[in-house]
Amino acid sequence: MQTSTFGLDLPDYPWEAMAPYLERAKQHAGGVVNLSIGTPVDPTPKLVQDALRSAADAPGYPTVHGTKAVREAVVEWFARRRGVEGLDEQAVMPTVGSKELVAWLPFFLGLGPGDVVVRPRVAYPTYDIGARLAGAEAIPADSLDELDAPTRARVRLVWLNSPGNPTGAVRTAEAMRAVVDDARSVGAVVASDECYAELGWGEWDVQRGGSAVPSVLDPRVSGGDFTRLLSVYSLSKQSNLAGYRAAFVAGAPELMPNLVNSRKHAGMIVPFPVQEAMRVALGDQAHVDAQKDLYRGRRERLVPALEAFGLTISHSEAGLYLWCTAGEDTWATVGRLAERGIVVGPGVFYGDDGAGFVRVALTGTDERVDAAVDRLTAY
Repeated sequence: MQTSTFGLDLPDYPWEAMAPYLERAKQHAGGVVNLSIGTPVDPTPKLVQDALRSAADAPGYPTVHGTKAVREAVVEWFARRRGVEGLDEQAVMPTVGSKELVAWLPFFLGLGPGDVVVRPRVAYPTYDIGARLAGAEAIPADSLDELDAPTRARVRLVWLNSPGNPTGAVRTAEAMRAVVDDARSVGAVVASDECYAELGWGEWDVQRGGSAVPSVLDPRVSGGDFTRLLSVYSLSKQSNLAGYRAAFVAGAPELMPNLVNSRKHAGMIVPFPVQEAMRVALGDQAHVDAQKDLYRGRRERLVPALEAFGLTISHSEAGLYLWCTAGEDTWATVGRLAERGIVVGPGVFYGDDGAGFVRVALTGTDERVDAAVDRLTAY
């Protein structure tokens, strides 16, 4: 009898390689400071918890497209925080976190063998996984100008990620418009992963007089036309809702009905209490600003400490990470920091161009960040 092999042929989850470094860091007398993964550590805002509780009596099935109320909250948020006018609530859909949307979008767009998905040269690995799940080909490039003519002709989806993970780089509206115009010239969809947009620093720190990070739906980028443009956003970072899996996608009114229909068949539904929590969170800016203040303070303490340790910080204009290099092999830096009880993310997890870099997250408690600062500056 012939036996079959079951399961998907996907690479091992990269973070398993960190196990020995985590163990080494745990041996430090002061305990481990884990700054490797960007998972929120501060409490979920009380008003959001209260909204979840108040919607807990939810015996019926929620809708895939989301309630009209949550979609209207998204539209209002885009206008108020992202400078996007004219978005129709029908062109909005909640998603089960943003990662599942990133992983499954190529498949739901109908991509397959022969199609090309372009993603940033240094990028979150799930862009590649999404292409692989659809049978398409993922190619790293920061501009379609990097591709030869035959490859360019096969591009069906272009991922933008601004602010970027892991680099924290921000694309200006003009730079984003150039990508959009290029993608439109070949008939491709542009999906922009924007989940760190509220966490700009320096010139992008709105609370300190800076400019707002632009969205792909911004009129300076889109020209007022949302066709084939999708903005992907998550409340995990701005509102400490990673455990809620609360996110949404908006734009491309000609594509949204098919995406909604496909997700109905797949049963990809955000629970109604979570939709209510999203609605409330999107309407309150005070908790977002308060959380950003915490991250700003941690960032301002970590930057000089990392530099004192001998690291150079690259980009990192926004987001929850500091993208650093010591001019040596990535794993050498990871190991040296682990000896001091500090765990960071290896840059090699984010593509070949991440070699030599490490990603340091701001997602430690104040006490743990201060412990890291003491260890780095003592060095």
